[in-house]
Amino acid sequence: MRRITGKARDDILIEMKSAMDSQIGEECNGHSLNNFVEDGGTQLPGHTETDRLQQNKDTVFFRDGVRRIDFILSYLDDKDGEKKQERRREFEANLKKAGLELETEYKSDSDDLKTYFLKIHAPWEVLATYADVLKIKVPFKESDIPHGQDVPLEWLSRPFRLPGKVMRPQPDYFTSPFDKDKIDFFLIKNRDTFFPPSTRNRIVYYILSRCPYHKEDRKETDKKGIKRLLNNGTYTSAFPLHDCRYWERNTNKQCESERYHLYKNWARFLCFYKEQPLNLIRKYYGEKIGIYFAWLGFYTEMLFFAAVMGVICFTYGVLSYDDNLTSKEICDPSIGGSIVMCPLCDKKCSYWKLNSTCLSSWQSHLFDNEGTVFFAMFMGIWVTLFLEFWKRRQAQLEYEWDLVDFEEEQQQLQIRPEFETKCTDQRLNRITQEMEPYLPLPKKCGRFCLSGVTVLFWMLLIVACITGVIVYRLAVYAAFASIMKDSPTKKIHLVGSLITPQLATSVTASFINFVIIMILNFFYERVAIWITDMEIPKTHLEYENKLTMKMFLFQFVNYYSSCFYVAFFKGKFVGYPGNYTYMFGKYSRLRNEECDPGGCLIELTTQLVIVMTGKQVCGNIQEALLPLLRNWWCSRKARKDQYSRWEQDHDLQNFSQLGLFYEYLEMVIQFGFITLFVASFPLAPLLALCNNILEVRVDSWKFTTQFRRPVAAKAHNIGAWQEILNVVAILSVVTNAFIMAFTSDMIPRLVYLYAYHPGSEATMSGYINNSLSVYDISQIPLLSTPEEGAIPAWFNSSFITTCRYRDYRYPPGHQRQYSHTMQFWHILAAKLAFIIIMEHVVFVVKFFVAWLIPDVPSEVKARIKRERYLIQEYLHNYEVEKLKIQLSQSFIIEPKPEVCTATDKHDVLSECL
Repeated sequence: MRRITGKARDDILIEMKSAMDSQIGEECNGHSLNNFVEDGGTQLPGHTETDRLQQNKDTVFFRDGVRRIDFILSYLDDKDGEKKQERRREFEANLKKAGLELETEYKSDSDDLKTYFLKIHAPWEVLATYADVLKIKVPFKESDIPHGQDVPLEWLSRPFRLPGKVMRPQPDYFTSPFDKDKIDFFLIKNRDTFFPPSTRNRIVYYILSRCPYHKEDRKETDKKGIKRLLNNGTYTSAFPLHDCRYWERNTNKQCESERYHLYKNWARFLCFYKEQPLNLIRKYYGEKIGIYFAWLGFYTEMLFFAAVMGVICFTYGVLSYDDNLTSKEICDPSIGGSIVMCPLCDKKCSYWKLNSTCLSSWQSHLFDNEGTVFFAMFMGIWVTLFLEFWKRRQAQLEYEWDLVDFEEEQQQLQIRPEFETKCTDQRLNRITQEMEPYLPLPKKCGRFCLSGVTVLFWMLLIVACITGVIVYRLAVYAAFASIMKDSPTKKIHLVGSLITPQLATSVTASFINFVIIMILNFFYERVAIWITDMEIPKTHLEYENKLTMKMFLFQFVNYYSSCFYVAFFKGKFVGYPGNYTYMFGKYSRLRNEECDPGGCLIELTTQLVIVMTGKQVCGNIQEALLPLLRNWWCSRKARKDQYSRWEQDHDLQNFSQLGLFYEYLEMVIQFGFITLFVASFPLAPLLALCNNILEVRVDSWKFTTQFRRPVAAKAHNIGAWQEILNVVAILSVVTNAFIMAFTSDMIPRLVYLYAYHPGSEATMSGYINNSLSVYDISQIPLLSTPEEGAIPAWFNSSFITTCRYRDYRYPPGHQRQYSHTMQFWHILAAKLAFIIIMEHVVFVVKFFVAWLIPDVPSEVKARIKRERYLIQEYLHNYEVEKLKIQLSQSFIIEPKPEVCTATDKHDVLSECL
């Protein structure tokens, strides 16, 4: 890391002053950077009205057609904005002192006649100086390392390939951190195009974010940076320009028209089957956005294999539909029709026949079958393969995009201006031996505690809302039961025959829960940003990691808590007739929910489908449908002849610093749905795959057509999301094992099949009767006895003396009546054994696969070593040749050797530094 201190600072100031002097000289010669006078917008001599109208405004260059626009600032001239005008004057004066060149477009030339646009250009001296400070890697020799061997049967992948110029917009080079003192070492063919636009806007934004806007005689350290000026309204926006309209090439041949190529080959939905031009994305938007789309594309590709296995598992459930003896017994009038079940709620619910759940038992079999166990284990291994292969892909991108040593070099260069402004305390940095701002430990602890309490409060608020939804489920079940029993209205009777009270309660509760999730999301996003700002993280990376952990922790509880309730709590603490368990005590009359005789898995499937699908549909509508109208209106305006490039981009949406954060969050939440609860819904990966195919194109369309061009930023991985994915992957093995053991009916069926079937041949006949316990109706307490009007006409108390309920308990009259049978304990032991075996098998395979697959491919390791070796060799040869030239020149100029004094040595050392 290099800091601008000591002699280096003096050299830079001298260079900036020289650039400024030459700029002032040009202005004095009649070539001013600003073609209008500030006060009234009067035209300068030599610029007629005809010249101004004939000028092409859809350009990315200054009026001279030579200097490229690297950044745009816009502002409105408020009548009461004298303070804002003063801030702008000071800020722009300091920008000029930093060496930047400015040009103003006045409001009389803008489409709305209100907005001023300040165009900023960074000359070579500024770019070279800050490229040296930021240690930006630049090419010094074209790479001679081959890309790799030809892939067998490559012709099969040709329909999915993009043209070579799009996939590799520039040749591969050996790169090295830029050094201003070794300019002739690098491949500089043209200084105007040596630094690509993404690097140029990154350098300019670095200057803008640290440039003060106070007068020299005032030392107001908090008055610094474009972000603060945007917050107080001094400027309305700050953004780099797109290089052209997305639907047509730029007429200027000096402009690359990369936006057009991205739209044509990437951002259209008709290209959904094509590969992504990752190198062009990285070149245009920067490495951070490039890494996101690389991860999203890789995740979507891996989802294909999970979706295929899920479809196979679901197909097995469909094909074995007719062989499901359990559902046949439930639907059989002589078996399920003769079994009278105990009431599912107090007073309002009555006795009911088992065959009324015929449809739900068939539906449950589609997802709760033998193939589900295999699929759950497969998904545990798939998650590991996905994460391990992504690490390899990420390592390859790090090498190709010159990000191998990024973290060490850039850690301190990403210090947030807000940290420098708000932290007034200083301390000595042990590494650089320079004073730097820091946050004292007492203040840090206080802010951390307040942040933790806030997060805990919102998580408890989610739990309270989920509890409210559970209360709704308990309270409304009786209402649905009374509506859906024998009704004189045909329409209601028809619905009641298709939808059970359990299903109606589950569906409505799921929708209510989804609405609550979205409302809490809306408010918590703002709270999370506020408490993260309050903690004052030091670097941008630290800020993003803190916000990521807060948001994901909240979203985890918000989205998954209802699924956890249905999977692991519903139907597990019910009790039995005569001794039911109530949510808030016996007198609350809110009896805990029971599962259908077919199990709670179908309800978990319903909950998962509604929340997961609802989130994806709402997200796609918000991302695609609403901006479509805006895009239509802006594209109409953009076709005006005098609608300038900066006005077109100004009308686009701003891409915030947290723009990618929400994209990652959406995908990671989806990743949780298809891993944590996939055993209940094998088609979840297929839904995720279809959504992600659309998501890639919607996101690319947004970036290309809807958003202003983001400031290029570097990132060598997906950050804290990698650790979150690892945690979710491990947790998914545990949750799926528990779902198969306690939510599914797989284990009780297997125990009955191999241990309790009465005949010599192992079949599932008689399982339903075996899984239901008996209770004496006369012993039901008065509090739970059905009302007179709720009892159906077919119920005759003289002949029906017992009812059945879902449990394994001894019948009435037994010496241990209503206590658990031995079969219950056998099933419980089998469930625990299944959990232990499944977890250990999957974890052993996971860790073996992780050990077997190295994080960095051997080819990439060899390339990195080869490149480092060549860099050292070329640098050594360069220094030797440079020394030879210097010695030959010294012999010619000064043939007589002289003794070096201490002052000469100091000068040489200073010059080297």
